[in-house]
Amino acid sequence: MPEISIPQHLLPSDGRFGCGPSKLRSEAVAAFASEGAKLMGTSHRQAPVKNLVKRVQEGLLELFHAPEGYEIVLGNGGSTAFWDAAAFSLVEKKAQNLVHGEFGAKFATALTNPWLSAPTVIKGEPGSRLWLEAEAGVDSYAYAQNETSTGVVSPVERVAGVDSNALFLTDATSAAGGIDFDPLNTDVYYFAPQKNFASDGGLWFALMSPKAIERAEQIAASDRYIPEFLSVKTAIDNSRANQTLNTPAIATLFFLGEQINWINENGGLAWADSRTKAASKFLYDWVDASDFATPFVSNPEHRSQVVVTIDFDEQIDAAAIAKHLRSNGIVDVEPYRKLGRNQLRVATFTSVELEDVQILTRAIEFVVAEMTN
Repeated sequence: MPEISIPQHLLPSDGRFGCGPSKLRSEAVAAFASEGAKLMGTSHRQAPVKNLVKRVQEGLLELFHAPEGYEIVLGNGGSTAFWDAAAFSLVEKKAQNLVHGEFGAKFATALTNPWLSAPTVIKGEPGSRLWLEAEAGVDSYAYAQNETSTGVVSPVERVAGVDSNALFLTDATSAAGGIDFDPLNTDVYYFAPQKNFASDGGLWFALMSPKAIERAEQIAASDRYIPEFLSVKTAIDNSRANQTLNTPAIATLFFLGEQINWINENGGLAWADSRTKAASKFLYDWVDASDFATPFVSNPEHRSQVVVTIDFDEQIDAAAIAKHLRSNGIVDVEPYRKLGRNQLRVATFTSVELEDVQILTRAIEFVVAEMTN
């Protein structure tokens, strides 16, 4: 198919709509060039980098309105590393996993190991949402607040009737910094910062309750073998000293710190929540009015405000749309690779401007018209 050239007035000012890595604000990149670059190649055991870690921790505590006793813990690796760390260091005997897509399923797999009982997995069809259920003998309940692969959102809430010692583990990787929540409704709110936090990979972060910290300490004191890299207790101890076990990704920390400051200075998590809601609502309204597309998540209450998944009619090739958009500088709107649908997936993270989302829809309409003429 010949390449389609989209007119300049139908091109967003920034064409990055990927679900991670995500759009970095130009102001943050400029700040890194002038200030962050000075930290590259320096020791993470010395004050300049430790102060950067402290800045991030304090900024997150403010952003999340952290209750007394909650701590920001960070460690090397991303969310995948944290899943294994949780299997070693946080789940005592058995977990229950709520699965709405690829990433929830991966955490459930990480909790299938010789020292734990097989997890109870509550699995819904992609695009649907189910609920955690109180279950005797379960000490850890795990779920994704926002399933990045499908665009399904779940509320951050506890389940009545669970065992008194049970922990709730919330995978917030694509929700943190873009969706408001009550931190008292979870014990471990963990994420990697390359989504709403407009940063890069290489680190995981967790807002941990006193109960979760106590669980990690108790398991660390038991006879369970825990690799040091996957020890949440080791991560807690290092985080209290504003550092990580191994050298952290300095650029990731810097960009995260810039994004946290930007959000806090503009009104905090409520402000970020309002931005992502406005951008995603515009997209969903556009899809509802379209004659060639439908929302993948059928129930409006289950639709994510930060990851919008859009199905296209069979006669319109969504992959071709994405290809033409990419050739015009609008990138990373392809669907999750394992979902296998005729679909586009658009991130409406906090850094994404509403005006750019509005122009994106007009660009898609132009491409579809050219393809079907």
